[in-house]
Parts: sequence; structure tokens; C-alpha cells
Amino acid sequence: MIRSLLIANRGEIACRIIATARRMGIRTIAVHSTADANARHVRLADEAFEIGGPEPKESYLRQARIIAVAREAGADAIHPGYGFLSENAKFATLVAEAGMIFVGPPPSAISAMGLKDRAKSIMDDAGVPVVPGYHGENQNPDLLRRKAYEIGYPVLIKAVAGGGGKGMRKVEKPAEFAEALSAAMREAQAAFGNDDVLVEKFIENPRHIEVQVFGDSQGNVVHLFERDCSLQRRHQKVIEEAPAPGMTPELRAAMGQAACRAAEAVGYQGAGTVEFIVSGDLGEDSFYFMEMNTRLQVEHPVTEAITGVDLVEWQLRVASGETLPKKQDALSITGHAAEARLYAEDPSTGFLPSIGKLIAADFGADDDHIRIDTGVETDDEVSAFYDPMIAKIIAHGMTRDEAMRRLAERLKQVQIAGPQTNAGFLIKLLEHEGFAAGHFDTGLIDRNLEALTAVDDNSLAFIAAAVQSMQTASKSNSPWTATDGFQLSGARETPLRVEVDGEPLDLRIRHGADGISISENEVTWSAPDPKISIARDGDITYALAAGRQVKVRPWVWSLDETGDSSSDGSVKVPMHGRILALTVSEGDEVEKGDMLFAVEAMKMEHAVVAPADGIIRDIAITKDGQAAAGQIAMRVETPTEVD
Repeated sequence: MIRSLLIANRGEIACRIIATARRMGIRTIAVHSTADANARHVRLADEAFEIGGPEPKESYLRQARIIAVAREAGADAIHPGYGFLSENAKFATLVAEAGMIFVGPPPSAISAMGLKDRAKSIMDDAGVPVVPGYHGENQNPDLLRRKAYEIGYPVLIKAVAGGGGKGMRKVEKPAEFAEALSAAMREAQAAFGNDDVLVEKFIENPRHIEVQVFGDSQGNVVHLFERDCSLQRRHQKVIEEAPAPGMTPELRAAMGQAACRAAEAVGYQGAGTVEFIVSGDLGEDSFYFMEMNTRLQVEHPVTEAITGVDLVEWQLRVASGETLPKKQDALSITGHAAEARLYAEDPSTGFLPSIGKLIAADFGADDDHIRIDTGVETDDEVSAFYDPMIAKIIAHGMTRDEAMRRLAERLKQVQIAGPQTNAGFLIKLLEHEGFAAGHFDTGLIDRNLEALTAVDDNSLAFIAAAVQSMQTASKSNSPWTATDGFQLSGARETPLRVEVDGEPLDLRIRHGADGISISENEVTWSAPDPKISIARDGDITYALAAGRQVKVRPWVWSLDETGDSSSDGSVKVPMHGRILALTVSEGDEVEKGDMLFAVEAMKMEHAVVAPADGIIRDIAITKDGQAAAGQIAMRVETPTEVD
């Protein structure tokens, strides 16, 4: 059995691996970048070593450095988690050559499944159904465009070395193909160092259903049933559940057998996932192989919840040479489980990442029905250098309705202050009528995005709670600022200007015998809402409830205050990151909606477009350069200005 384990990863997956290893009596070794020196996984491990700078290429992707640290620390094995080096065949080979165990499949299996075009050929030979498409090596754009015509629109362009929605674009019509191809290849090169793509038929109204497989070194392979990952945004999974709603025993058996054939075809060992695209009717012959992920999946906890299996423990046992702990007929499903990915992102701004210090991070405790997997605690930082996931919240119940209800209830209780989160969006999604009824596909979020990201019109309740808290917390002894309601005239009303989420707001605050009331225009709020909680950071007060956060601070006048930055045509960088593409030059004429530049942050590409027709002026960014959030990138001089 492995006695000492180095975890070549960070965040919640590193913490989750440490938990199982500790229970098994295995010594744990963490590695970290300079940005993660005080991270939770570093605090939890028995030992920790710095491996480089904040960028992944300076630290978590440094193969030789990680192996050198493992040797220095006396590690028997290296667990790669997911992401980073988890599906890197070269790294797996180097670990073995260094005399240590790679907790994952053999390099040959990683290589076979690592490129989507090659993987589909292997699956076709093994009798696993594949989606019609072009998976060839010729990457000539004209050839790819012709193949798209032959396949028939809509098509899906996918990076052959990709995953997680990176390097993927849906194309509805021929006129959109060239731009989509360019963006997909650029994003694939940045994420994987390989810009090759394949082109496939886009399956309408599809479900994304995957099967967990496990193999050992003796040639045994089992499946641990399916997970439904259809709720996606930009091809990124949002909520996952197991088992899949509406799944018939016949389809479950067919998909499970196909997944095992896929694993056997490449001599698979350890934990893996075979992903299928399935037509919405869930017919027996309606599923097609998409890809195989040769690692542990982010959503593995829902499988653990319904099977009672610790998949990380299985990984460590199989990597140590043991046979699978259970055979297929000993595995069964109990109840239903669902997982929500809580991200530091702002749905109201198109889900842009939101970074910074976690002033409060209260997820509630694990219990018999709820599990929290996280890599952060209060006072930790959400960094711009890594994936913005804050936590995974997993709920289990005997029925799907029970699991979903428990998940929504816990999300409403989660208190995050500092970075914005997608918690409110997740709650609305769980309570969506179609999803609750089990009628959904991968397009549900896109079709309902406006309603799912809408902010309820109760801002004054949050503002009032924050202002009341600020007033109560005042330590002034002045009778003119006292909040006890004493007045010779019976009540006192004064104007109050505050800053709410960065914008000024004029209120009136009334101190009376019955307490404090707040009014804006004709709307008044007098009673504090008990569901709204408060967190403070200096002069900032956060009002929190049901996944929503409102930030209030006293208004401070600035001598150099400016008006709306958009009035002069300024185009700002939406988040801190690297400029992947700069598509305009000084003096270029652009139309509203034309792409100006693309910025990469937290492993995703975000395109910035022209706000109006005009001429490009004062470019202040460069391709491959770093840019700060809010930095003015350029100006679009409008025809009026030109005249």
C-alpha cells in the first residue's frame, strides 16, 4: 500500500484527496505556487513545498520540479487530481521512470484517449457508437469548411486535445464557420498547446450522460452507473446528478457495457469517465461516444453518494496493485444525488470571474445528506490565476425531488462575502419548472438565461439591512448621529448618500421611536429582514441572502471624480488576464458588435466587442500582454466625434 502521497494539484480536489489519504493512514505532501502559499490544501497536508510562481506554467505544470520535490519528500506515489497534469502521458511516464506510482491510468491509455480524433477511431473499432463527423489530421481551414457542409449544419468544432468546453464552438450556418474556427483554434492553443480540431454533427436537444468506469491491473473493469451532466453553460457543467432522470434499465445496461468496452479497448486502469451525447428521447440506440476522461471527474461525489464507494480510496488501492474492491454484481444504486458548482463569478455581467478576498465563506457543515468539497475558507483569496470554483455542494436523498430540494435549501444558507458568486443563479436553476420535472437538455440554460440571471427587485431590503447595521455599529456619542430614536420632535429624518455595489445612491433615513426606516423615492423599508445576514470588511458592509450579495459603504466624495467612462467611447478590460488576441489597429473603422480583443482569465477566453460604430483610437494593450480589470484598453471614436 502507498505510504506517502504527493498531490500534484491545488484547491478543492487536493483537499478532497488529502481527506481520504489521511483516513487511510497515508502521509500527504502538498505542492503550491507562490500565490497559494497560504492555501487550504497547504494547511491540511502533512508537508508542503513551493514549486514556482503564480502562473500554472511556472508551478503546477512544471513536471521536473514536481518530480524532484516528490523525490526530496520521499513520496511513494503522485496523485494528479484533475486538470493540470492529470491527463499528461509524458508526466505519467516520468513519474514511473522516477520509481514512483502514478495514481492514474497507464500512459498508453492517456495517449489513446487524449486526442479526440484518435479516440473516436478506437471506439469505432471497439463497437462503441460515435457521432458522425470529421476526425482527420488535415487541418486546412478550407477542408474543414467543406467537411462541415458535408456533415450538415449545425456543427460543433472541438479541440482534439480539449476538455471542459475550451476550444469548442457551435456553428449554426456557413457564414459563421471561419470566425468560430479561428476562435476555437486560438483557445485550444492557449489551453492545451495544440490547435488541432475536429468537426462533428451537433445533436439537437441532447443530453450529456457519462458513465464512471474503473479498471485494475489484472484486467477487471466495472462501471459505477451514470451521471447526467446536461445542465451546462458554454459547455461547462453547472449541476450534475446521478442517476440520470428517465434512464431505463435497458439503456443503462447498454451504456454501461459500451463504457466498459471502451475502457477494455485501451487497457484502462484506475478511475475514468466515458462521456456520451444522448438524444432527448433516451431511446436504446440514441447514445454516441464523445470522449473519455482518463482521470477523476469534478462531479465524482454524486457517484460516491449513490454507490457508497470512495473513488479516491479505490484509486489508491488499484494504484498499489490491488484488485477492484467490488465486482459488477456487487454494485448498486441507492437514492439520488446532485452536485452544484459554486463559482466566484457574476451572472449579471455575463458570468465574468470575480476575484478577491473571501470576507466570509460559510457553507454549513457536512451532515448525512449534504457534503461540501472546498479549497477555501474565510480570509482566503480567490485568485485570477486559477479556476474560480469556490466549492462543490453535494446533496443526497432517496428521491430526485428530495435531493434537489436539499441542495437548493443549502445553497440558500451559504454565505459568501467578497467576490460575487453564481449561488442565486444555481438556486433559480434548481427551482426551474422544466428541470424540476426532469424535462431538460444541454440547451436549457441558454434558452432561459435572462430569467435565470435576473435579479429580484428587492434591493432596498438588502440596502436597508446594511445601512441599519452600519448605523447600529456607529460608535459616535453625538446626539446628532444617535440611533436610539430619541427626538424632542418625535422623529428625525436626514438625507443619506451611500455607495451600493460601486454606484452612488441617495436615501433618506428616519430615526424614530419605532427604530430606523430607509426610503428611496416612494419606497420605504422599515423592518430588518431576518433572512438577510451581514458581514463587514472595514467600512464595507455586505448584506447576504439566498445567494445574493449587496455591498454598501459610506459615500466618499472624490476630487477627481469622472462621469460615465463609456461616454467617451472608452473600452475597458473586463477582468485581469492575458490578451489572447488583438484584432484591431489604430485608425481601424469598426461597427458595433465587431470583436476588438480577447482576454483569457481563469482558463477561459472572453471576447470584447465594439460598443458603437467608430474609429479605433489610443490602443493601450498588446497581444500576449497582461491587463488589469477596469483598465482602458482603447477608445472607439464615434462619427459625431470625428465630425
